Amino acid sequence: MADRYHHPLRSVTNRRTAVQAGALGLFGLSLDALAAARAAASPAAEGSVRPPKSVIYIFLSGGLAQHESFDPKPDGPLDIRGSFKTIATQTPGLQVCEHLPMLAARSEKWAVVRSLTHKSNDHSAGHHIMLTGRSDIPVGFDPSAPKKSDWPALAALAQQLVPPRNNLPPSIVLPEKLVHRTGRVIPGQYAALLGRQHEPFFLDCSPYNPVNYGAYPEYLFHHHDGPAKQSLEFRSLDLAVPQALMGGRLLDRLALREGIDKQRADLEKTADERSFDRYRSMATSLLLDPKVSRAFDISQADPKLREAYGENAFGWSLLLAARLVEAGVGMVQVNLGNNETWDTHESAWTNLDRYLLPPTDRGVSALLDDLQSRGLLDDTLIVMAGEFGRTPKISTLAGAREAGRDHWGRAQSVFFAGGGVRGGNVVGSTDKFGGEPASDPFRPEDLAATIWQALGVPPRKEWIDTLGRPFPVCEGSPIGPLFG
Repeated sequence: MADRYHHPLRSVTNRRTAVQAGALGLFGLSLDALAAARAAASPAAEGSVRPPKSVIYIFLSGGLAQHESFDPKPDGPLDIRGSFKTIATQTPGLQVCEHLPMLAARSEKWAVVRSLTHKSNDHSAGHHIMLTGRSDIPVGFDPSAPKKSDWPALAALAQQLVPPRNNLPPSIVLPEKLVHRTGRVIPGQYAALLGRQHEPFFLDCSPYNPVNYGAYPEYLFHHHDGPAKQSLEFRSLDLAVPQALMGGRLLDRLALREGIDKQRADLEKTADERSFDRYRSMATSLLLDPKVSRAFDISQADPKLREAYGENAFGWSLLLAARLVEAGVGMVQVNLGNNETWDTHESAWTNLDRYLLPPTDRGVSALLDDLQSRGLLDDTLIVMAGEFGRTPKISTLAGAREAGRDHWGRAQSVFFAGGGVRGGNVVGSTDKFGGEPASDPFRPEDLAATIWQALGVPPRKEWIDTLGRPFPVCEGSPIGPLFG
């Protein structure tokens, strides 16, 4: 595998600089000195094409149906088009699902790529592909659990490659890790081959709930049984830093330093210790700096703003993401939906109409408005995607109350906004059934390249795995037509 990704033109100077920077750390120089030494290998030194921006990656676990969102087929037969109608947007000729009226009214702020494609129809593999930006499944991949041999998540790579701002983590994932109701932890969301010291910060705001789905408390439901009423609490300051470094959550501000010092005995390598110092500094800032901690406390947000986002887990998560970007976090991944919420095999139109599309339409629209009002939209790339799309043909599972659509990796619609994206823009197309790219197919690698471009990470940048093997950060190309 190492030979496959070896770059014969890789700069020897960069390798030497990295080694020297590591050696400086061994001789006891401060982290500031170490960071300065490493700056020679930073994105700016390698010819970054633009100043770094921020990225909010909204992930719809389960798979958003393209027909019921941004690529409707109103002229298709009923078993293709489904029961939803389409509505016009502010962009002439662009139509979307009738249950996205707020986004339709803001189409000048966003664009859609209708032709993203990959080869997997499996949930775990699809998550791994879309969260890592790599279509190739690693050897030994286990769909039931993450492994050290998996590819690193984009959020983990950002933790290493994106310079921290305002002493904040380069990347944060919220409001929960992706765990299926069976207890299966979804692969693709961790550092894996990159090394556990580079795990993203996880803000565990939502308690794990193996029973229900959706944007609680307003839109809690079960795929088969409809509405649910279990009460859940959203905790916006429940911080989980990388487990290899902390061994647990930071729950008590007063005991923060004592708890951190006790973890030093668990550190295995000097490299881990350097990373530990960085995480300790960031964690302390997150929890003890009033200016920073206010970004996490959405309960103190203007009630009108909270209402605009929606008083539910989707709205709260997106509001929190906006605050983190404003505070200086480079990449925020927002998982909208536990238990593969968007997996609409059955009762698709009931569940999308009543529980899924309304809070998403409202929350994402508010995110666009909020960032624009704060002057942040042009510097924040918003991406919204799932692990795959849904089948063109409608089907009904045995025992299901109503019909739905199955998994479909060959075509999905991906939403983009901000960060220089030209609003009202439709990139690529699918065939008349919405099942195959008809023009301009793009891969997950191209989506990843677009994210790295926004973050100021050069396309030829490399990361080194735990065995010392170099890999290119990106094997795709930014989706240029989005910005044209």
